[in-house]
Amino acid sequence: MEGTPGVRSLSLLLLAGAASASVISVRDPLPDGYVAAPYYPAPYGGWADDWSESYTKAVELVSRMTLAEKTNITAGTGMFMGSALRVGFPQLCLQDGPLGVRSTTNITAFPAGITTGATWDKELMYQRGVALGEEFRGKGANFYLGPSVGPLGRKPKGGRNWEGFGSDPVLQGIAAAQTIKGVQEQGVVATLKHLIGNEQEMYRMYNPVQRAYSANIDDRTMHELYLWPFADGVRAGAGSIMTAYNDVNGSASSQNSYLINGLLKEELGFQGFVMTDWLSQISGVASALAGLDMSMPGDTIGNSIPLVGHSHWMYELTRSVLNGSVPVDRLNDMATRIVATWYKFGQDQDYPEPNYSANTGDAFGPLYPGAPLASPKGIVNEFVDVQEDHAAIAKQVAQDSITLLKNNGSFLPISTTVPLSVFGTDAQADPQGINSCTDKSCNRGLLGMGWGSGSANYPYLDDPISSLRRKASNVTYYDKDEFPEVPAPSSEDVAIVFINSDAGENTYTVEGNHGDRDADGLSAWHNGDQLVQDAAETYSNVIVVIHTVGPLVMEPWIDLPSVKAVVVAHLPGQEAGDSLTEVLFGEVSPSGHLPYSIPVSEDDYPDSVDLKSSPRLSQIQDTYTEGLYIDYRHHNRAGSKKPRFAFGHGLSYASLELASATITGVTELGGSLPPPRPPKPASPVADMDDALPPASEAYEPDGFPRIWRYLYSWLSENDADSARAVGEAGDESYPYPDGYSEEQKPGPAAGGPNGGNPALWDVAYRVSVTVANVGGDSDNAHAGKAVAQAYVQFPDDNGGYDTPVIQLRDFEKTRELAPGESQVLELRLTRRDLSVWDAGRQNWVVPNPGGRYRIWLGQASDDLNVVCYSDTLECETGVEGPV
Repeated sequence: MEGTPGVRSLSLLLLAGAASASVISVRDPLPDGYVAAPYYPAPYGGWADDWSESYTKAVELVSRMTLAEKTNITAGTGMFMGSALRVGFPQLCLQDGPLGVRSTTNITAFPAGITTGATWDKELMYQRGVALGEEFRGKGANFYLGPSVGPLGRKPKGGRNWEGFGSDPVLQGIAAAQTIKGVQEQGVVATLKHLIGNEQEMYRMYNPVQRAYSANIDDRTMHELYLWPFADGVRAGAGSIMTAYNDVNGSASSQNSYLINGLLKEELGFQGFVMTDWLSQISGVASALAGLDMSMPGDTIGNSIPLVGHSHWMYELTRSVLNGSVPVDRLNDMATRIVATWYKFGQDQDYPEPNYSANTGDAFGPLYPGAPLASPKGIVNEFVDVQEDHAAIAKQVAQDSITLLKNNGSFLPISTTVPLSVFGTDAQADPQGINSCTDKSCNRGLLGMGWGSGSANYPYLDDPISSLRRKASNVTYYDKDEFPEVPAPSSEDVAIVFINSDAGENTYTVEGNHGDRDADGLSAWHNGDQLVQDAAETYSNVIVVIHTVGPLVMEPWIDLPSVKAVVVAHLPGQEAGDSLTEVLFGEVSPSGHLPYSIPVSEDDYPDSVDLKSSPRLSQIQDTYTEGLYIDYRHHNRAGSKKPRFAFGHGLSYASLELASATITGVTELGGSLPPPRPPKPASPVADMDDALPPASEAYEPDGFPRIWRYLYSWLSENDADSARAVGEAGDESYPYPDGYSEEQKPGPAAGGPNGGNPALWDVAYRVSVTVANVGGDSDNAHAGKAVAQAYVQFPDDNGGYDTPVIQLRDFEKTRELAPGESQVLELRLTRRDLSVWDAGRQNWVVPNPGGRYRIWLGQASDDLNVVCYSDTLECETGVEGPV
């Protein structure tokens, strides 16, 4: 689950009164031009062919449920959702996190998302997803609450960027799709998150005196950047999607009808269900009408306080259906989407029950952890080991992500016999215990993952200093972050300096950083810059190893003559040691590439991507005035400062070149607009009984033994009868949102099943490129892996659309190539890749179908020396790149 497994921070307040179903109060004015337009009603699911069988089964089962059973499965308490056992629908387990099963043992602590993105390896992304799915299933968790593509990484200091895969929508989207595929092939439901605009941790949540910030995003930027990876995830078949805490264009994400109904369910044709982030639901009826399908954990902030329980749904949703304020067909669709997802991934057949507890590490514990003072105890942890051979995959991801930024004079690799002096506490495991800080909410010892709900417990930690000592013959370790007195080194001595930079979820403050890197910024923690400078004054040969959640400013030391090599090992998880030292000693070549740019200065970014705060208690307006121009798109813009290291940069010991390329037209673009979408078929939900149910379906059974503080979907007979009387009378006094309608829509022109208009996914051009290791037969030649990155440059005559100079569109990684070996890689560009979103026409538009699109190929965004032309279907090599 999102957030801490126990008592949650008291940073949420339900601003619509207790137990109400009213529309939330009016928000602060938005900047001109930003609006969350109403989109009603919530589209039915079940009209995509590949979901039809699951929906057929779900409609049959849900049709046998009572009103109270339907409302019960739309919410839960803790990490479980409600059940309908009478008709055979069990309680399901939802669990964090993106890099491993959270808050339990005998699991693998995989490298983080940002590390996975740095591999630029689709197959490895998929294999990691398979292993994650196997472990979640092995623990009996029905839902993997990941992957994360929101935040996208717009703000370099953003606290949870490291949970995602990089600061580019294509890199994020491809990595997410591969992860979803791997996880869901194991029968585990992936939950793509956070929809949308959660680019900052501070002020993300509603609290007693201040609303969550509003991420104000224009329509084109929404489609081309922030919604893009969600479209990829929906295309890959994600079973569920989680909303964010913050507002989007002034409307809370969990009840934003344009976002959920309009963009996700209608335009992207999402067939699964939408859940809240934990404790983020702020209204009852409004969120149901806006398309929310599941409230987690069901209770609100009141239920984190003993003796005070509250829910916007459960019994309140039952009441709202009986009194007519929530239409029966909306509840039918909510419940059917949930049950259809369960069927879709085969969880109705022999799926294991949970065998662990996120609330205690003991074998025996409370059977009802939400009521610890009244709960009986039993076996809650069976300590099932689900690790299998996943350490090998974890190590491969950690190793293939290692990014060599600088290697003056080919200093690396080094010999295992040179004298090594190692500096910095980041080289060793936390001396107080590798899991001594809850959710990794400290930066002590090696940084293998950030903090918060995206973390997991280490089963063990292979730290770099242990690996160095195993492999090298002369190692001295100084386990301080201040430079000590050292014996005068010789010219052959090598200093390896470990530094890091941490971030995480706003539920914790670590060394003054409130989730985001607001205190330390883009500087190394624990005076790491000074440690490098001091080492560089003493030693002639310095290697800097960095574990980091994101970009660091390296200007205090990057050009020092004795700093010979700089290696970014990202967040490697449990396999931090050998994965690194095998690279340092040349057993393998580094093959990682930056999933973000590294600036010269924090001031080199647009002001609009700074962390936002307010001295007043008004709602913070975080307006995306930079539009499409984040990360490398910004750095490449005319007049912007070039980065120190560009997006996609990464060196190798091997001599790898893109030798030749060809381009082939596959599907003709035709006109500017895509071919018409297929008609939207009827949904089986439309045929379900939508008559007002009898009040008796909400009655609490006689003698039912309630558990203290737990939530139930039943009403007293008096309350149920009263609500039913209001519904039967047809009282129209409820303040429905502006633009509310109950008439299902045919769907927009850009829409379609599973990701939008299918024509957007047609391959327009296929580019083949030969990658060669030209190292020859010398003793210094190395094997290595290369990444071919494909960027599109729109035609000069592009109809007046403002487009970044280049934009990533695909990538592929070679196998390990020995000197003299080569491999042909194939990259693809779809119609969507060559389109812009036209807000006026509300469609994807190819600005100039017959114009010259340049498809640039290279090994970094600033190292593009091969170009292919869409108009002549010719390619050139050895040309000067566009940036």
